Amino acid sequence: VRCNPGQIKADGGDQQKFDDGMRAMRKAGIQVWPSPDVMEKMGAKDALCKVADMNIGLPDTLAYYTEEEFGAGFKKTMAFQPRVIKQNRGSSGEGIWIIKLKEGNYCATFGERCCEDGEKLCLMEANDNHEEEHTVAEFIEFCVNGRNDKSGEWTSKGVGKYLEGGKEAGGQLVDQRFCPRIVEGELRYNCVGDALVGIIHKKPKEGGISAVGGTGSIYTYYGPDEAKFKNLTEGFLTKDLPLVMPALDLPEEPIPLWWTTDFILSSPEGTPAEEEKWIVGEFNCSCVG
Repeated sequence: VRCNPGQIKADGGDQQKFDDGMRAMRKAGIQVWPSPDVMEKMGAKDALCKVADMNIGLPDTLAYYTEEEFGAGFKKTMAFQPRVIKQNRGSSGEGIWIIKLKEGNYCATFGERCCEDGEKLCLMEANDNHEEEHTVAEFIEFCVNGRNDKSGEWTSKGVGKYLEGGKEAGGQLVDQRFCPRIVEGELRYNCVGDALVGIIHKKPKEGGISAVGGTGSIYTYYGPDEAKFKNLTEGFLTKDLPLVMPALDLPEEPIPLWWTTDFILSSPEGTPAEEEKWIVGEFNCSCVG
């Protein structure tokens, strides 16, 4: 099954009806890869929270499902350090925002202060690396209610409303620490079952942050045994991978037939290769390739 989140609804279809049909096929003994449950839980952005305490995770990864959670949590994390806010439903980087305080007035310790509504944010969207400036209040309003008088003028191709429908309908936002070395590129691990079959290094265009295709990014292809990524490969395949499906509440489901994991380098510059820490940016098993 090869379909990005939102495509069925955008074409006038019913995602729930489609998923129920796939489940019925499985009950009839016809294998479906991936199952709707695997596609939903592995592809959801809050999967990053569920692997946060693994070697491939960041412990300060948060998920928001309501306006109140988002407003309170984001104002606290944003006051401490640059963040990446990720919507759940988009693809190709739409609704993934790299955010910094325009004044750079971050607090020294987490929770020391919270951002005020009027503080200015510098935002870059990962789908096309375009930049915008908005206040904290405007950004929260756009994420919750979309384009209106309170959210101001947006040049994004998206419409916001990332929490629409609530948790049950996939409405969620994930808040993750910004890793500045993403400008050096991210790694895509291309897997078939539990076997790594290839590695792609995706380097953003100069001056950009996102390496989404079509943004001028440079792709370099490596075999699964590439020595420079040996530390990540061995750690991921032998230590973390056996824990991933149970962590995602999918203990009885097999690893997808064809799936990818995108990794971002989170270690400071100068870290020896054997000590580098790479963290998951996203899993993808819905529309690989």
